[in-house]
Amino acid sequence: MDDTILDYLAGLTPNSPEWADQLEIVAEENNIPIMDRTSMHFVQVLLQIHQPKRILEVGTAIGYSALRMQDNTQASIVTIEKDEKRYHDAVENINNLNKDDCIKVIHGDALEEMSRLQENNERFDTIFIDAAKGQYGKFLELADLMVGNGGLVITDNVLFRGYVAAPEETPKRFRSMVKKLREYNEKLMNHPHYQTSILPIGDGVAISYKLEEGN
Repeated sequence: MDDTILDYLAGLTPNSPEWADQLEIVAEENNIPIMDRTSMHFVQVLLQIHQPKRILEVGTAIGYSALRMQDNTQASIVTIEKDEKRYHDAVENINNLNKDDCIKVIHGDALEEMSRLQENNERFDTIFIDAAKGQYGKFLELADLMVGNGGLVITDNVLFRGYVAAPEETPKRFRSMVKKLREYNEKLMNHPHYQTSILPIGDGVAISYKLEEGN
């Protein structure tokens, strides 16, 4: 979508709580990637409809999206962050809002921690993927083992600045990532376990509904 439409949608998006505004400022000042406000609002509405009891987030950053999701669903959330500073910042932000009883932050490599959760037979109603884009395919393989029928897998950044639609225009440093994202999107759209739609909001959000067995 062009900038005029994006600006219009941003202007329609409801105001965020004060604490969310503050986290957005911190993220912008420190170049920390978090979900943009319009996309976050869409995910919140989607989760209000879906009403998950347990959410797994892959990629915590400073805790912004986990806090926004929990605020709208009252779900129990497990979230994984590899970067040590961001992990500690997320824990602090979550503690400051007294959400540490319902949001558990795990410090570690996402693939390793997801494997550990899967081995412990952990199950989730929604899995939100927003971490290393080059690993999305592997994240999905593990997510598929932990999300039940009728659950959701939500993936952010699947259009990556529009380059996935125009790979010939991709700067050299992003070409490998864009190639993997294109493969991931095709895998999602053709996956026999999911019905997927990709929305061109923010940096691209994929919504994948896990089909009931036999459908």
